[in-house]
Amino acid sequence: MQNLENDENHLINLPRVGPAIAKRLEEAGYSTVEAIAVLSPKELAAACEIGEATAEKIILGAREQLDIGFESGLQVLERRLSIGKISTGSKNLDELLGGGVETLGMTEFAGEFRTGKTQICHQLCVMTQLPEDEGGLNGSVVYIDTEGTFRPERLLQILRGRGLEKNREKFLENILYARAYNSDHQMLICDQLSDKIVKNNVKLIIVDSIMGYFRSEYIGRGTLAERQQKLNKHLHQLLRIADVYNLAVVICNQVMARPDMFFGDPNTPIGGNVLAHASTTRVFLRKSKAERRIARILDSPMLPEGEAVFRITEEGIADG
Repeated sequence: MQNLENDENHLINLPRVGPAIAKRLEEAGYSTVEAIAVLSPKELAAACEIGEATAEKIILGAREQLDIGFESGLQVLERRLSIGKISTGSKNLDELLGGGVETLGMTEFAGEFRTGKTQICHQLCVMTQLPEDEGGLNGSVVYIDTEGTFRPERLLQILRGRGLEKNREKFLENILYARAYNSDHQMLICDQLSDKIVKNNVKLIIVDSIMGYFRSEYIGRGTLAERQQKLNKHLHQLLRIADVYNLAVVICNQVMARPDMFFGDPNTPIGGNVLAHASTTRVFLRKSKAERRIARILDSPMLPEGEAVFRITEEGIADG
């Protein structure tokens, strides 16, 4: 106990947290002060079966310990200099994304079937684990699969194409895979990520796809408000994780055809304004000739509008 008390960042040093509550916090997946600091009292109270007043004091203590509050624009800039970028394997696509998929945010890849969403996710599973000078972040990956499309065999092809097949066991072990079976399970998996992120040096979380279950479980206008409310909570949960742990979140999204579109591509990402506002960078994918695909920036806080051509090959994502 003495060692724990000497560790300023240990949960037991937070107000109202004794050994019993500290154990409950860790079992609920909140094993760090950072994870607790960004929770709401209601979330913490429900997760640990404590009163909201107690939860509020614990959260305030965590925020005071981390000195969370106002910061200058210069401090924000310095924090953003710590952003990491993961290469997609295509220089064209990396250039479109401003150097690759960024940490501290959520990147959405939307498109109809066979446009390359899952292929990009598999490529990122490999690229994230590479050293920084090779386009990676020396980290592991969490892959939340809602459609049953994750294929380790595909990863082996990508590794073989990059001359990394001899290290295939290491690469596969560094991917933490979870198959979600409904929207509640999908959200529960995210609730339990904090401990795994710290222990495994996770630098990328993939959700493929984000809307699959929400789309199938909430049918009709009567359920739309409930669905969007639940989706909003899930998305902000992912954004909070990205911000606290300086990692990247990549989500795949489905599309729907708009019958009122008479010109241009009638397909548009689903999820409404809730998903549109939550995504830091939105990328729309569409098919071109043969194995070529076209990526277009739909929305970004700093990237200009533009398009990039890439190819899906047996060795992975490549330039067009």
